[in-house]
Amino acid sequence: MTRPRRVVVAVSGASGSRYAQRLLDFCAGDGRGRIEPHLVFTRIGRMCWADEVGSDPLAYGFPIYQNQDLGAIFSSGSARFDGMVVLPCSAGQLARIAHGVSTDLVNRAADVMLKERRRLVLVLRESPYSLIHVRNMAACIEAGAVVMPASPSFYSRPKGIDQLLDTVVARVLDQLGIDNDLVPRWTGRTSPDPKDVT
Repeated sequence: MTRPRRVVVAVSGASGSRYAQRLLDFCAGDGRGRIEPHLVFTRIGRMCWADEVGSDPLAYGFPIYQNQDLGAIFSSGSARFDGMVVLPCSAGQLARIAHGVSTDLVNRAADVMLKERRRLVLVLRESPYSLIHVRNMAACIEAGAVVMPASPSFYSRPKGIDQLLDTVVARVLDQLGIDNDLVPRWTGRTSPDPKDVT
């Protein structure tokens, strides 16, 4: 039997904790047995979770690590972790990752993913972008990370906030190599609209 994909899920200090909640809902439900999340929150990330979600993340039963625990299992490249997502990723967190500042577990884990050439997905929650943000995004992409702004899509006609959040979470799972059917896939139009033919 194939082992589940072990993934670090980091929640940093930006609005958007509901995205992380929906990811963990998937892991606890349809994704059980396929993905094994290991969680770490920054201090502000826990504050944002409390404000936006309210529930205790311990209720999921997934391992949670202190952000100052630089001895955590995924702080070493020898640990068999398949990837990491920072969801949401603050502009400050992006900057620290872009410049290899490993002062806490989130930074160190991201550094490990980059040096080991493993998948690192940064779901940036910031708007508008400054030139500093854009340069930091470029540095992360050049180092091998995937930078995904938290930009929901509407072609699946989401009927509520959870379905709207899932349009981003589904793309995160895709980037981590985890099959999912959270939202309908675009299949194209079966035939062109006659009004569009010239």
